[in-house]
Amino acid sequence: MSNTLAYLLDKKIYINLTNHCTNDCIFCLRNDKDDVVGQTLWLDDENSTAQDVIDQFEKIYAQCPSKEIIFCGYGEPMLKLEVLKEVAKYIKKNYPQIRVRVNTNGHANYIYKRNVVPELKGLVDEFSVSLNGADKKEYDMYSRPKFDEAYKETKNFIKACSNENISVVASIVEGYKGKHLDLEKCKTIANDLGAKFRVREWIVNGY
Repeated sequence: MSNTLAYLLDKKIYINLTNHCTNDCIFCLRNDKDDVVGQTLWLDDENSTAQDVIDQFEKIYAQCPSKEIIFCGYGEPMLKLEVLKEVAKYIKKNYPQIRVRVNTNGHANYIYKRNVVPELKGLVDEFSVSLNGADKKEYDMYSRPKFDEAYKETKNFIKACSNENISVVASIVEGYKGKHLDLEKCKTIANDLGAKFRVREWIVNGY
């Protein structure tokens, strides 16, 4: 079975770069199902190149010219930073009218031990960062990160995007199995970091 690196959802093209992640969120869609709109997002391997992604993108775009592509799949796209950058650069060069968004947990600067946000300026139009908590305790409960300072790193990443004047949205998942967050506190945190705020109501099928 070939790897699904690009797929269509709501007339937008999504890019699925990896199945690895630094979180294990309790509400993650991949915990409950193997596909999105019938397309299996579990990869056979992690060896796909930027050209592999571009080839799949082009096939979908030829059938459905999308105004936006979103790096979001069954893993954390920023773990494949160089591939992401190469694909985004290709999109911006060949399809400058397409808006590029990256959905991320905001751990990239911790992973790479440097601020990678400036490297993505001009390639990424907007970051959507999963805040998922009004404090570390809530974040750890929902996101189940694989390192201790994940919540702090997430907030630092949001601020780094804001500092570079890249549009950034801090999102939370609300209502997971009856659980509720302090929405006003989360919104205040997001705004103080220079981000817009988005509440994603939890739905069983994830989209």
